[in-house]
Amino acid sequence: MEEGLVKRVAERYASVGARMYARGKLGSDPVAAQLLELGRERALGHVVDAGAGRGQMGIMLLEAGLATKVTGFDWDEGKVADANAAAKGLEASFTRGDVREHPIPPCDTLLLLDVLHYLTDVQQEALVRRAAAAAGRTVVVRELDPDRGWRSFTTRVQEAVTTSFGYNVGERVRVRPIADVVRPLEEAGFSVRVLPSWGSTPFANVAVIATR
Repeated sequence: MEEGLVKRVAERYASVGARMYARGKLGSDPVAAQLLELGRERALGHVVDAGAGRGQMGIMLLEAGLATKVTGFDWDEGKVADANAAAKGLEASFTRGDVREHPIPPCDTLLLLDVLHYLTDVQQEALVRRAAAAAGRTVVVRELDPDRGWRSFTTRVQEAVTTSFGYNVGERVRVRPIADVVRPLEEAGFSVRVLPSWGSTPFANVAVIATR
């Protein structure tokens, strides 16, 4: 991960805590590097980030010149405020919205990163199908794979702890087989590949990259 890019994005955040979070997330989370690689392979265009948190992934893509516009939403009002402050001067906007019901605007690329497991099975299925209908070219889902042994157990524990302490605003940790994410994307006409997205961490995250 390019240190200069990480620094530029992190310095956009006003509070020390938000800056440290953005720097740590972009510098160590393998999905950030995977998004950059994807953006260099194909045009990402207008990116919608559903469950954007503080918006660091979309802001990173804009700073890298790999997206033309970013629209994000998240149900945590404080994180949305951080995202909008950091996005000042960029072609980006973030609003407060619950992924279970917030409209997904038509876009070129849809990001759904570390979101699905906070929803029920029915809500997860509906959200993936809405994402597939909204995205013209690319959908990227990052989720916990329940079939990765000790990695899966470690990730479940970590998510349960962060949710119980309120760091992540979610109701539950509900994990479904990755095949249940892949299927509706393929049915919508996407070609799908599943890549490890845990890097040097002990977690079981995978990136589901759907393109057409």
